[in-house]
Amino acid sequence: MKKKIFLLILIITFLTNGYSYCEKPGISAQAAILIDSKSGRVLLEYNPHIKLPMASTTKIMTALVALENGELDDKVKIKRDEIGIEGSSIYLYEGEVISLEDLLYGLMLRSGNDSAVSIANFIGETQEEFINMMNKKAIEIGANNTNFMNPHGLHDDNHYTTAYDLALITREAMKKEEFKEISKTKIWKANRDKNNIFYNKNNNLWEYEGGDGVKIGYTKRAGRCLVSSATRNDTQLISVVLNDGNWFNDCYTLMNYGFENFKDYVIFDKDQYISKAPIVGGIKDYVPIVTKGSFLYPLREEELEQIKIHVNIVDILRAPITKGETVGNINVYLDGKLIHEEELITKENIRKLSPIEKILKNLKK
Repeated sequence: MKKKIFLLILIITFLTNGYSYCEKPGISAQAAILIDSKSGRVLLEYNPHIKLPMASTTKIMTALVALENGELDDKVKIKRDEIGIEGSSIYLYEGEVISLEDLLYGLMLRSGNDSAVSIANFIGETQEEFINMMNKKAIEIGANNTNFMNPHGLHDDNHYTTAYDLALITREAMKKEEFKEISKTKIWKANRDKNNIFYNKNNNLWEYEGGDGVKIGYTKRAGRCLVSSATRNDTQLISVVLNDGNWFNDCYTLMNYGFENFKDYVIFDKDQYISKAPIVGGIKDYVPIVTKGSFLYPLREEELEQIKIHVNIVDILRAPITKGETVGNINVYLDGKLIHEEELITKENIRKLSPIEKILKNLKK
């Protein structure tokens, strides 16, 4: 049995100052989306679930799968069928031994299709197996309208994603520090004898305040595709545009909207006191109940009054109680929609009364 407490959040900590609101901007993309990287909240969307080719933005998933299954200092020997791949190249040559780290920088900065094939063969042993790994990872993170047919993004009718899925994939990749570092690097010097300077093709790094990646892409069939991210005041936004002739400016427009209209609010902190729960048979009659983690969420100012929480805590606990024991949960709603669930835990250990202590306690009643 649980007791239910319904609360309206009256005071929420506002992390940044300033507020302005503007209408949803017009852009040229066939599909687009803007999300907050930490929370995953969708801040803007335009045809987010239509399936489209994504060109070299494919390589975000290629890099993610490689980082999850390889080590940066792994040595890769280049095979004949990994050279001379159509499109962008870092000009690998047969028999060359190169680190996985250099291949990843070549993949993300120079968009090397030869690098993509080499990574796929090394990590998956075959391209086919690596592509299976890419598709499995897509399903794992909820990118259910995505299908990969290669590791580089050259056109295939069955190679597609959505703006929403690509944002999910990028958000997952951004959780890895190695990916974040590669994505925001402007120039990389590879440990090889020739063609060893990789300049990042992503103008986002030079043109946009706080820009930190992530990947451009283009084929005639896909059009201009771009995933951009930027971080300001510890808030990272991810924008995706697919088939967009005004790709960089539209990404900047989306991120401007996000930074200008949404601010991060602390809904609750880690170890924040919520209530106390009665204990049967314990040295103390009550134990403090606190949140297991913190919750930060981007909101427009007018949305504050739409935030509500439900707190569910067990009616009675029986000693002994262990610190950190889960005894309930706190659910956060925005305009009636669940946006977060967090465990509630005990703040301290409460030992069980000994037989003598029980007698003495009863005598005091």
